[in-house]
Amino acid sequence: MDTPPRNMDAAAPALTEREKNVIIGGVLLAILLAALDQTIVAPALPTIGAALGHADYLPWIVTAYLLTATAAAPLYGKISDVHGRRVTIHAAMFAFLVGSVVSAVAPSMLVLVLGRAIQGLGGGGLFTLAQTVIGDLVPPKERARYAAWISGTWAVASIAGPLLGGVFAEHLHWSLVFWINIPLGIAAAAIMNRPLKKLPIVGRRHSIDIPGAVLLLAATATLLLALSWGGSEYPWLSAPIAGLVGGSALLWGLFALRLRRAAEPLVSLEVLANPIVLWGTISIALLAAANVGLTVYLPIYLQSVLGLTAAQSGTAMLPFLLGTVVGASTSGRLVARIVHYKRIAAFGLVLSTLCVIVLGLVASEASLLVVNVLLTLIGIGMGTMFPVGTVSVQNAVDHAHLGVATGVLAFLRSLGSALGVAALGAVALGYGLPLARETAQVVVAPAMAGAAFAAIFFASAAILAACVGALFLMPEKPLRGRGSEKTRAAEG
Repeated sequence: MDTPPRNMDAAAPALTEREKNVIIGGVLLAILLAALDQTIVAPALPTIGAALGHADYLPWIVTAYLLTATAAAPLYGKISDVHGRRVTIHAAMFAFLVGSVVSAVAPSMLVLVLGRAIQGLGGGGLFTLAQTVIGDLVPPKERARYAAWISGTWAVASIAGPLLGGVFAEHLHWSLVFWINIPLGIAAAAIMNRPLKKLPIVGRRHSIDIPGAVLLLAATATLLLALSWGGSEYPWLSAPIAGLVGGSALLWGLFALRLRRAAEPLVSLEVLANPIVLWGTISIALLAAANVGLTVYLPIYLQSVLGLTAAQSGTAMLPFLLGTVVGASTSGRLVARIVHYKRIAAFGLVLSTLCVIVLGLVASEASLLVVNVLLTLIGIGMGTMFPVGTVSVQNAVDHAHLGVATGVLAFLRSLGSALGVAALGAVALGYGLPLARETAQVVVAPAMAGAAFAAIFFASAAILAACVGALFLMPEKPLRGRGSEKTRAAEG
């Protein structure tokens, strides 16, 4: 039997604008932590391998974090809908900091991998909860502009992570890539703690479907392992990869069955049945696949075809990253002013698709200037989709399901990233290119590399075209403003 609805609006004092800004500052710092740990470790891997031994386990330092972060993302949304945002975000931060300490003091590679897995359990929740909290504080019509801040935070992490990781490993000590999380995490938790107590919660009391959570974690983990090992550790058609793919398919089937039979499923079928949520999350997943895939392979292209050094290729990536921030910022400002806001993302995605195709056509002979111009336009176009996709999904559900919808969005975004890297990795291996994670300095014959990267860019364009198709299928719902938010909250 359902318990009565909880409406904490009346019990909790109203948040001031300053308190809202404090919370948003805290969650952006939390996002920075989660994003930083995806990039800061890579430059330190050789040093870590030399210090701890068992260098053959180095890929697991990255994979362990990815596995647990992706699998845990949708769980936090549901948990926060049940127990509130404050306690859940503190739990995620605690897990992240515990994992950081375990990683920093690790006496062996096995302990370090375990610490990274614990980190991922917390890091997967930080991004989900940050977006959910912003959804609590800001009505959908005004929410899009905050997506630019999130995109900017990711861009800062993408630039600062490799730089800090390299400096710490080369000049100080590799453990600092993990110790740096402690003061930043404590600061973020302290900043948010008091104002989060006043965050209103409107919803019903729920229960957590533990069997469904276990099935989701297992299905995600086996799928990501197959994507990570396929083509690198084992051939794609080998028995281990086939076993992982088959096992993952079975577990996903059991999870789908659990969603239908559970009294209160982990992910609401009502939420999944919403066409805006369905096509919005698919479009974001496809966008993440193309975006992250290009982010991984563009530095290799810049080194092997244009002849840049590893450091120069990092600098040459700035137009792409900054373009993404500009696109997200512009889209965020326009969403609230344009009735048919979906057109902003549609225009941006078409622009990105065309520019990626052009990059594929001129891959063998393009100058650095031409590449920089194209990367800027690609970044701007992709950036327009992030606010539109996020706001559309959050605007499509009621407040009681906000955490679940945001968790599903974050989960599919992470899964799409993994799928994109795997897909482009398969194209790279087909042309004899090494996987991006296998080496930092790539030496490939320019003639062969040009054709290989042309194929990689065309594959990325195909993914972006699919994203445009998903966006076209997503219905467009008028965005709620402050007035409608207050009315909806008052009605409970």
